[in-house]
Order: sequence, then C-alpha cells, then structure tokens
Amino acid sequence: MKNMGNMMKQMQKMQKQMLKAQEELKEKTVEATAGGGMVTVIASGDKRIIDIKISEDVIDPDDAEMLQDLILAATNEALKRVDELVEKDMGKFTKGMNMPGMF
Repeated sequence: MKNMGNMMKQMQKMQKQMLKAQEELKEKTVEATAGGGMVTVIASGDKRIIDIKISEDVIDPDDAEMLQDLILAATNEALKRVDELVEKDMGKFTKGMNMPGMF
C-alpha cells in the first residue's frame, strides 16, 4: 500500500506540473506568414488567434480571393505551430503513455 501512496503523490505532482505547463502555454505565442510575409498570423499556445497583420500591398479589391487564401494559409500554419509547441511542452508528461486526444 505504501507504493500506491507514493504513486498517488507522484500523480498529483505531475498533475500540478501539467496544469502549470498548460497555463504557461497560454502566454506563449507562435507566428506564421504567407505570401512572403504579406500576411502574418500570431496565435497563442492555447490556439487563440491574437493578431493578423496584412500588408497594404496585398489588398486588391479585385482579388479578394488571393488575400483570403493567404490568411487561411498563415492561420493554418500558425495552428500547426501551436500543435508542435504543445507537443514539445506537454509531451514530456505523456511520453510512454498511450493517451490519445489528451492534448
């Protein structure tokens, strides 16, 4: 039973560390660009889009579709980078565990 108590303490400690890491992720940001830097998207570690910057050079009223495509490309890349950041920061807690969909 002593081993079970130690294991529970370790799990509680790991849970606190995971919660702290999740909170820290909210403060981290990633940046992605599209169109050679014409569109920039900044996202937080908890998958919130914080900012979108669009160069005036890419704003063409006759070609809104191109701008939409650039925004989508930059946003998708930013979210991919958030996933990589989460895996890097949270992966240390789940290494060796098969916990699909945890993060």
